[in-house]
Amino acid sequence: MTPTAQNPAAPDSAARVQLLLATTPQGAALLAAALDAGLLGTARERLLLVANTAAVPETTPAPDALPGFAPLRSRFTRVLSWNAVIRPLHPGDWRPRADDAPLWERQLRTLWGLEGAEVELVVEGIGAAPAQALARIFPDAPLDALATGLSAYGPTPGKLDPLLGTRVRRLLHPGLLPGLRPLLLTEFGVGARAVPAGALRAVLAESARELPPVDAPEGCALLLGQDPSAPGALPAGEEERLYGRLLRGLRELGHRTVVLAPDPAAPEHRVRALRERAGELGVELSVAWGAPPPEVLCERLRPALVTGWSPGALLTAGAVCGLPVARGGTDVVLTRMTPYENDDRVPAVIADTLLPDLADPAAGQWRVPDAGGEDGEDGGGAAGADDGETWAELAGLVRAVAFCMWPRVHPELRGEAERFLAAHSDDRTRRHFARRRLVSLALPGAVPAGLAPLVRSTAVRRTARRARALGRRVRR
Repeated sequence: MTPTAQNPAAPDSAARVQLLLATTPQGAALLAAALDAGLLGTARERLLLVANTAAVPETTPAPDALPGFAPLRSRFTRVLSWNAVIRPLHPGDWRPRADDAPLWERQLRTLWGLEGAEVELVVEGIGAAPAQALARIFPDAPLDALATGLSAYGPTPGKLDPLLGTRVRRLLHPGLLPGLRPLLLTEFGVGARAVPAGALRAVLAESARELPPVDAPEGCALLLGQDPSAPGALPAGEEERLYGRLLRGLRELGHRTVVLAPDPAAPEHRVRALRERAGELGVELSVAWGAPPPEVLCERLRPALVTGWSPGALLTAGAVCGLPVARGGTDVVLTRMTPYENDDRVPAVIADTLLPDLADPAAGQWRVPDAGGEDGEDGGGAAGADDGETWAELAGLVRAVAFCMWPRVHPELRGEAERFLAAHSDDRTRRHFARRRLVSLALPGAVPAGLAPLVRSTAVRRTARRARALGRRVRR
């Protein structure tokens, strides 16, 4: 057996081929930054597989078709379409059956010229279908996971197959919150590695120079749109009302020129309706057509203020690009977000907790609290007292929410969740926890303090379940 076969974690770079999977433009930019920072080592070839997981891929541009992607191509040997490989199957749903995986591996090795090569995988969205499909097709390949935005700080979505989770060597993420340790994949003992902010900002600036001209004066405000097909997205009517609220807030802060960055899947009629609403409010609204990634648009425009309810883009604008940011509408989004296990919950909770509201006098003055760690490290270091308290409280909140989302995935977090909820009874904190979820998990805050011992009683809970079952039988 060769040394490479004995140590698959460190294959011979002369025979190694990296398959890098990106499902979003943010994922492609983060992969480019990781390459620039030397985090992916060396390889004979690097193939970027782009998966367009939009509900209707034929009507929504893929990440490599969006403005600003062209400068990234030179970092990869080839850029390939995952959609084209598996067509007519939808990449957002398809995973090969176990019996078919070896056939797919032989087919792809032949198609991509990988015969005899050591394959290494770096995949965005370990819980999504494209990443899991590639992992099944190449079962012996070393595997790294990539998390964009704030997703690294949330729990692993669902109960990930242990055969997949235990293969992950490390988690790469943008490190937007240096004082908060990622929770994703920690149940498998996976360590996290932050991509340096400087490398990521350099990639965003490089992409920004390739954007077409945007009709916006210096000092404009940037309003981020939402993906209308995302789970928990606001209905059209409620979205328009929230946009109207944000436009009024920007006008009250003195902004008369606003640039809207709509999602690529946003229908044009909604954008037209928003322009009309802006005109009624006396605000000049420009639209960044072509849907460039908002993080790249931030580098191009350098706006006076960035707002909206896109947590990852807001934190990137503030922490990486150094721009003034304020949240707008996260309270509404959290109220409407279903199910409670929604993958976007923890990012929304983080933005709602850390960032000032657009109506707050401190809007646009936010800074990343000091964590005292070195660039690229995850947490640690000696921060100031106030900043240390901020990170400790945010960590407690995130871990309590994570336990409520997936108690069977992270049962070890129960004690922390109980202590946090017992110590934080204010409305601002408790609005992140559904009362029914607290009741079902017997956590503090579910009922008045005097009744808490009854809720925790096994006998009482068993009796309540029997009573509910009897009630259902009677109603039938």
